[in-house]
Amino acid sequence: MTFLLKNMISGKMKDLAGSGGGGGGGGEEEKTEEGDGKPTAKSSGMTREEFEEYQRQLLEEKMERDNAFTQKKAERATVRLHMREKYRLPQNDKDDSQVQMAGGDVELPEELAKMVQQDEDEEEINDSFLGTIQNMDFDTIKIKAQETFTEIKQTAEEKCSVM
Repeated sequence: MTFLLKNMISGKMKDLAGSGGGGGGGGEEEKTEEGDGKPTAKSSGMTREEFEEYQRQLLEEKMERDNAFTQKKAERATVRLHMREKYRLPQNDKDDSQVQMAGGDVELPEELAKMVQQDEDEEEINDSFLGTIQNMDFDTIKIKAQETFTEIKQTAEEKCSVM
């Protein structure tokens, strides 16, 4: 019973709100949005020319953001490619495709390029020292050290009367 009563009352209320005579704002409502929910020039309070200019600016800004994002992704991919090459890790095709999407000529950002250059310089120094140690035989090093020590000892004995 309550169900029927509620239906009758709500139906009557809807009729009152929707009709042009009673409490509604009238049947001539201006269309503020298109059928797909997009704003129109009237809903924004602009003229048609202003609205078109505004939409064009929004589109340009979106394109600029997308280009900057693609560039950043390509820079990160370049860093990953460099690191994989440096540490002899397997390459990833995804990184190559991201670099190609950005135009192919992507350089490392200045800060990263400086860091990479410093790392390479340190590696060259370490590689030169470690390379010579690795190529030498420890027996040879031991013999050279003993010879140098005896030469220094003999030179010191010759120059010093106390020894």
